[in-house]
Amino acid sequence: MSDEHYLELCDNLVHFENASSVNNVFFDEANKQVFAVRSGGATGVVVKGPDDKSSVAFRMEDKGEVKCIKFSIGNKILAVQRTSKSVDFINFIPDYPHTEFTHECKMKNADLLGFCWTTWNEIVFVSDQGIEFYQVFPDKRALKLLKSHSLNVNWYQYCPETAVMLLSTTVQANVLQPFAFRGGSVSKMSKFEIELPVVPKPAKLSLSERDVAMATIYGQLYVMYLKHHSRSANSPGAEVVLYHMPREGACKKTHVLKLNTAGKFALNIVDNLVVVHHQSSQTSLMFDIKLKESDGAVSTHQPVLPARSIQPCRIPHAGPAAVPSQLAVPCQLYSSSWGVFQPDIIISASEGYLWHLRVKLSPTVDMLQDKSKLMDFLLRRNDCKTVILSVCSQLVEGERRASLPVVASVFDKLNQVYKDFLEAEQSYSAAAEAGPARGGLSHKRPVRSQAVIDQSDMYTHVLSAFAERKGASHKLTVAVLMEYIRSLNHFQIAVQHYLYELVIKTLVQHNLFYVLHQFLQYHVLTDSKPLACLLLSLESTYPPAHQLSLDMLKRLSTANDEIVEVLLSKQQVLGALRFIRSVGAYDNTSARKFLDAARQTGDRMLFFTIFRSFQQRNQRLRGNPAFNPGEHCEEHVIHFTQVFGEQALMRAATT
Repeated sequence: MSDEHYLELCDNLVHFENASSVNNVFFDEANKQVFAVRSGGATGVVVKGPDDKSSVAFRMEDKGEVKCIKFSIGNKILAVQRTSKSVDFINFIPDYPHTEFTHECKMKNADLLGFCWTTWNEIVFVSDQGIEFYQVFPDKRALKLLKSHSLNVNWYQYCPETAVMLLSTTVQANVLQPFAFRGGSVSKMSKFEIELPVVPKPAKLSLSERDVAMATIYGQLYVMYLKHHSRSANSPGAEVVLYHMPREGACKKTHVLKLNTAGKFALNIVDNLVVVHHQSSQTSLMFDIKLKESDGAVSTHQPVLPARSIQPCRIPHAGPAAVPSQLAVPCQLYSSSWGVFQPDIIISASEGYLWHLRVKLSPTVDMLQDKSKLMDFLLRRNDCKTVILSVCSQLVEGERRASLPVVASVFDKLNQVYKDFLEAEQSYSAAAEAGPARGGLSHKRPVRSQAVIDQSDMYTHVLSAFAERKGASHKLTVAVLMEYIRSLNHFQIAVQHYLYELVIKTLVQHNLFYVLHQFLQYHVLTDSKPLACLLLSLESTYPPAHQLSLDMLKRLSTANDEIVEVLLSKQQVLGALRFIRSVGAYDNTSARKFLDAARQTGDRMLFFTIFRSFQQRNQRLRGNPAFNPGEHCEEHVIHFTQVFGEQALMRAATT
């Protein structure tokens, strides 16, 4: 079953002509390009990249065996190494001479190990005697030396994401000297030593290039060392040791990943996870260095999940040139011909395929029993939203339902991420308002990752469906809803009214009016106008809801108009008049609104009292009992005269 596999090879694989006696295959980690070079380039070079723009085909003169071939960024200049002394260059910039030109290594008697492009026109030569950093001038067909450093070099590695190069020095090759390249300059970083395993004398160990890799994990650069142990019965098994390499300061050993077995291994980084492939068992292990709090200077990690094979897949039978009608055959996973490159690339040169490795999150849900730990794991992954919401649904209902403390813990984890995003948005907005003079432009708008699960997401995909399901325990339903609201309040996130509505509707549906009364009385549900209106709508079902609504509107102190409207709609005209006087708004209120309501009651004496009250207000404010034309009370004056007579109108005015 595919659910057993949490790793897969991506569908959009790259086809290239497989390695053979006439075709050599090279891979450039910086541009993620595969070069298929036939007959030294004389019968063609085909370059396949991650997209059409980075793919190209051309011919070049056969000047001997190609040792290394790479394009500069943007396919502008091609560099080819054929000897241990020099590198050849070919311009691919339009309107520039296409003729090859050559540059020799400056260090005498040095053997060139290889080269790396750092920008579209800057290149580093690496020899056994050090590095030479050049600027390439394609129009002049020449190179200018920017900087050189002399030191004995065994092998080198380059991390294109950070433009950091690692040089292996000393006899045991375990003292590593990093260099950082930026904007035409190169800086020497702090060198450090890899701790090799202790072995009985006279055996000598040296650090192998294939046991070291550089990668960016959670935005930080690490050197990963695959530490093998002896094959004795009591051997603890191999480990992956991570050294954190900051731009400034010393490189330090920070993490140890326990593999608990021996053999041949290869490393990938996928979605900030360290994936370790074990060839003999044809399985892979996955580690998350953030899944455990540091237990000192060095954190020790066990695999997040049990070892599993990459999901089986099929490839065309006859390679990339296969006709569509041919049947696909199973891909040989963990083949000895596989080349594994950073961060997530696997290449089979013998078959002519390049894949990107991907993590499948759905299968991890059943494998990680600790749901709090599972949520920590999921929140750090890229495509996590759908799976997280699915897990939340499982936690609150069905056979996999979790205890309330576990549900509360998960809600807190989600809302911590939600709160961090809201604060980042607030900081960005504040900086933008402050303007460039106060550093507003230095702030980048925060990117909303899939890990940000907001109230709308939870309401739509989890809580509303949970509250509406049949045969559920209403006590559990209310408890879960209130736990989510508690978590929002804990992180000082304003609760959206639709969550309160869901709580109230659930309580009313199960006739839990005493609970509703308590929630409102003790302000468990935060006062709001929409909530007060909802309570009003419940009056026919629960009569005290009317007074609860009024009390809430009074507490809001910004809802005076709404309170008056509610009281008038209930024909409580005197109550509305008393309220408007109590809040000091009597002098500005509309007389017509109150007179309309009083007439609608059919109570003649009530109408008389209200009419007389506003006449007295007019006398006090303007020295005249008459209503202004702008108050539109003419029909009520006529009605008063018809019912009580002209004399009553005059008496009311002079009283």
